[in-house]
Amino acid sequence: MEQSLVEVLTAHIEELSNQLYQPFALPIVLVAIGGWLTFRTGLVQIRRFPTAVKFVTKGAFKKDLSGEGTITPFQALSTALASTVGNGNIGGVATAILVGGPGAIFWMWVCAAVGMATKYSEAVLGVHYRVKTERGELASGPMYYISNGLPWKRLAKFLAYMFCFFGAATAMLGTGNMAQSNTIARTFVEAAKLVLDVDVPYWVPGIGITILVGLVLLGGIRRIANVAEKLVPSMLILYLIAGIIYIVINVSHIPEVFAMILRHAFTPSAAVGGFVGAGVSTAIAAGISRGVLSNEAGMGSAPIAHGIAKVDHPAEQGVVGIFEVFVDTIIVCSMTAFIILSSGLWTDVAYQNASGDLTAAALSTSIPFASLIVAICSFLFGFSTLIGWCYYGEKCFEFMFGAKMVVPYRFIFTGLIMVGSVVSVPLVWALGTLLNGLMAIPNLIGLLFLSGLVAKMTREYFNGGKQG
Repeated sequence: MEQSLVEVLTAHIEELSNQLYQPFALPIVLVAIGGWLTFRTGLVQIRRFPTAVKFVTKGAFKKDLSGEGTITPFQALSTALASTVGNGNIGGVATAILVGGPGAIFWMWVCAAVGMATKYSEAVLGVHYRVKTERGELASGPMYYISNGLPWKRLAKFLAYMFCFFGAATAMLGTGNMAQSNTIARTFVEAAKLVLDVDVPYWVPGIGITILVGLVLLGGIRRIANVAEKLVPSMLILYLIAGIIYIVINVSHIPEVFAMILRHAFTPSAAVGGFVGAGVSTAIAAGISRGVLSNEAGMGSAPIAHGIAKVDHPAEQGVVGIFEVFVDTIIVCSMTAFIILSSGLWTDVAYQNASGDLTAAALSTSIPFASLIVAICSFLFGFSTLIGWCYYGEKCFEFMFGAKMVVPYRFIFTGLIMVGSVVSVPLVWALGTLLNGLMAIPNLIGLLFLSGLVAKMTREYFNGGKQG
């Protein structure tokens, strides 16, 4: 049978993505640079984790913080979590298992373990190199610490623009936009079918999410931060409660699931049911790529939000970045993985092209009306990611084209939300995965060359006794 244009395009994008994410390409670079930053910062994600918890807890209740900045550290965390704790945690984990098997989850954990030091470093540099734009607003991100931190000005300018180009593309076409609306639409349709026995077209939830996101985006970063600050804790609590109930009901499966993850991290996964099997290299690629998609450590997106926080020292926001990765991957993604793997539905032929709808169906095996809970969580996760990523893409657009392009960018971004809700699942995830990797390349180069500065500021802060 002749392939459609969408299928041909998807195949080409997946091939490029596979080349980028083969184990000895981007995955080893991400892990190596994360490991190097872990070494340079003195195991900051382990030794300073209690400081991170303390600082985040304090920031959740204290609003009158000192320090120059646009939003509070907790609002910066919420905005960053709004972008990371998205449908990558619901649909992305599902696609990682469907592509790479259970072993993909182990490599997702590896990505998170070193990614905490990476995210710490990104936040530190984001605060240190933030600038005031022509509109009088603070702006931050890899484009500023690359262009102002690297001594080779031509190379630095090229890398900064490269980051912004792929950052804006990710925001509009990839995991920052269409992947979110796609998963929201699919989980909504799945819930309507399972709970109400009604077939709903994908464009119906697409219109709803497009309108709601557009209303928030009119208010800029302060409205985004205010919405994220209230929305993120609520949506996390709702999803965690559902996940904990499922785990308690299926607690006897925990040893089996962990054994499956560890076994298939280093040995191929055999074909079972509808699952076609996966080699170790595929598991590594799927785990690392979806890990980056989920926690965004190394991509360079989060320092755009972390960098404008009100703090007295860059390391204060750095430890908030550590906590962000821990919540996103170690807690939320792990919970989703357990739900899917213990249900056994990941081998069901009916779900081999699924994403968030697999998570909804898996949770429904033990909790009545769980598909409705996942649909609500998917909406909240996706909604928060959309508003956070719109801001990220906006700052990339502003760096490349100036403030005059901010409003046209917002209209384009909002329109593409609707497009994402009705397009093919494999296409939207393949495109998002590829763009994530391309966006990470210039950022990782910047982190590598500025690791000495991160180490210096870490020693300055913690050895000086000024701990949050």
